[in-house]
Amino acid sequence: MIKLLTKSIAVFVVVILSIAKTTAAEKSITIGMQLEPPNLNPTGGAAAAIDEIVYANLFEGLTRFESDGSVAPSLAKSWTISSDNLTYVFNLNENITFHDGLPMTAGDVKFSLDRARSEESTNAQKILFKDIDNIAVIDDLTIQVKLTRPNGSFISNMAWGDAIIVSEKSISKAEIAPIGTGPFKFSKWVKGDRVELVKNESYWGPQVSLDKAVFKFISDPTAAFAAVMAGDIDAFPVFPAPENLSQFEADPRFTVIVGSTEGETILSTNNKKPPFDKLQMRKALAHAINRQEIIDGAMFGFGTPIGTHFAPHNPNYLDLTSQSEYNPKLSKKLIKESGYNPDTIISLKLPPPSYARRGGEIIASQLRNVGLNVEISNLEWAQWLEQVFKGKDYNLTIVSHTEPADINIYARPDYYFQYDREDFRDIITKLNLATDPKIRTKYLHAAQRQISLDYVNGFLFQLAKTGVANAKIRGLWKNSPTQANDLTDVSWAE
Repeated sequence: MIKLLTKSIAVFVVVILSIAKTTAAEKSITIGMQLEPPNLNPTGGAAAAIDEIVYANLFEGLTRFESDGSVAPSLAKSWTISSDNLTYVFNLNENITFHDGLPMTAGDVKFSLDRARSEESTNAQKILFKDIDNIAVIDDLTIQVKLTRPNGSFISNMAWGDAIIVSEKSISKAEIAPIGTGPFKFSKWVKGDRVELVKNESYWGPQVSLDKAVFKFISDPTAAFAAVMAGDIDAFPVFPAPENLSQFEADPRFTVIVGSTEGETILSTNNKKPPFDKLQMRKALAHAINRQEIIDGAMFGFGTPIGTHFAPHNPNYLDLTSQSEYNPKLSKKLIKESGYNPDTIISLKLPPPSYARRGGEIIASQLRNVGLNVEISNLEWAQWLEQVFKGKDYNLTIVSHTEPADINIYARPDYYFQYDREDFRDIITKLNLATDPKIRTKYLHAAQRQISLDYVNGFLFQLAKTGVANAKIRGLWKNSPTQANDLTDVSWAE
């Protein structure tokens, strides 16, 4: 009798421990990412991987992007705009604190925006704050921002990850130990492996369902597949091996999530470095590219061809793919007329993402077929940022620009592809001044046409969001209106 009772107690304990283990597991999530961020400060780095971890999870701005691309209140619960569209008054939510316990007030908003727009600012999107003239603290919960001119994009500009609100007392730690106001707090960064976040029990808004979130870095597509199949990764929102998605679709343990991103994938061209400082050579480049071959070969059919730097799902998109249709015969003719020397080596420097590495091999073959002497260099992310993005030491590269509605980067002559055209800058200036949707559409169309006609870059395809997740997970974004893995609404099914 005693032995039977002991055995029953043992079975009961095992059941309880099993339930506890399952409950604990379903209060955490492990997210797979192909790239590790260089740091965790979105106000001081251009890498998309930064926002993929911290946006809406750890850091917050006055406004934020929702999963459908709309802009919603965040730290600011409401705002008013003056009749001349120059003065914005933001009303902040109450009882907001930073993760170190310090209150977040209008003073922190002023500090953050002034810091982002200062001459010493290293913000990758400093242009977002260009039109700010003056920032005044009305009281702890009210901030006034005056612009030098109307800017129809200002509220959405404040939703970017580059516009998050930080504390003067903790910003110096943001690269390796960030402190924000979000529903998760930074816990640990094991370099080369993972970043861990934990629930912020003192969060000013609704509590998240998860107690812990781990962002695991797996660059190799084969290793990513194995990790998901083994259950070591709960979700891989941007899965690096689209050829494996059919296997996941056939397995009831998983859900395949295919959506859209803001990622215009381009064959970025150095407009000030020979031979592509000539319009004729850039046009030849564009006509040498077979987009569908790249989409099929590198992305296994996932992706939408584009002929300009604009998302096809945007209502203001123009389909300009015919402007640069595949025509190798024309390409060869233009190359010959330009006087290009076939001995001149053209560098194609590729960052780690699979769309770049796989697409790069296909594009190099296409360019060689029309007589261009292309040499591929595979770079790690830090090398790419240093050599290409900062140093502008390249001829060609492939990258997906995942920032929302970012055609305005072409108005920056010092940007890494070095496009410098006053006519285009005038278009963007008029766009920023416009608040009427019809007038904004007019200038957005003009901007798309101009960079297409100037063949600034080789416009390839809109990056699809091809993800896979445990079938029990709810609340992951299908589409990516900004570069983020927003976990605020993520939970496990009962």
